[in-house]
Amino acid sequence: MNTDRYLTFALTKGRLAKKTMELFERLGIVCDEMKDPDSRKLIFKNEELKLKFFLAKGPDVPTYVEYGAADIGVVGRDTIQEEGRKLYEVLDLGFGRCRMCVCGPEPARALLDGQSQIRVATKYPHIAKDYFYNQKNQTVEIIKLNGSIELAPIVGLSEVIVDIVETGSTLRENGLVVLEEICPLSARVVVNPVSMRMENERITGLLSRLNEIITQEQQEAQTCRQ
Repeated sequence: MNTDRYLTFALTKGRLAKKTMELFERLGIVCDEMKDPDSRKLIFKNEELKLKFFLAKGPDVPTYVEYGAADIGVVGRDTIQEEGRKLYEVLDLGFGRCRMCVCGPEPARALLDGQSQIRVATKYPHIAKDYFYNQKNQTVEIIKLNGSIELAPIVGLSEVIVDIVETGSTLRENGLVVLEEICPLSARVVVNPVSMRMENERITGLLSRLNEIITQEQQEAQTCRQ
């Protein structure tokens, strides 16, 4: 093990990065540079622990990890599935929970019969294609959009959409409902395969400590609910 080598983390900008660093702080891993709102740095370091952190847009995190620019990444499972990169998905961090769903107006439920040829609007064409073609065996036309997906069935662009659902309030406000759930989502830790082999002791040690914290938090939350 090379103790002089930095372990590099690619974190998804925004809430996931903030929650990840809060989790790391419970392990004694801090990076004060990241707390400076006026900082223009792109890479942040913890010199004592030989760690580097940088922030990236969600879809870019798996790319950085696959190509070894980052050893470890934290990203939503939706992005992992959509990007299809060669990496190890090793830990569910338990936050950022939501669902990938097929949504639309209630009458569209009858069209999800495996026989009807329909149009599906989505930001996640690979996930949508895999679900309809490989799981439902239903032929559909996938329409890639980048903006407000809920608009597509309202204006007649598609019969249904495939999108992330958190509370469902946006759907309800626009007369749409969840028709089918594709899969649950949350923030995940991904690791570069070569890094896992070369830095196995450091990475597995970190993952073990993270898992202990997550398990403890889940137990505390369960106790509170009781």
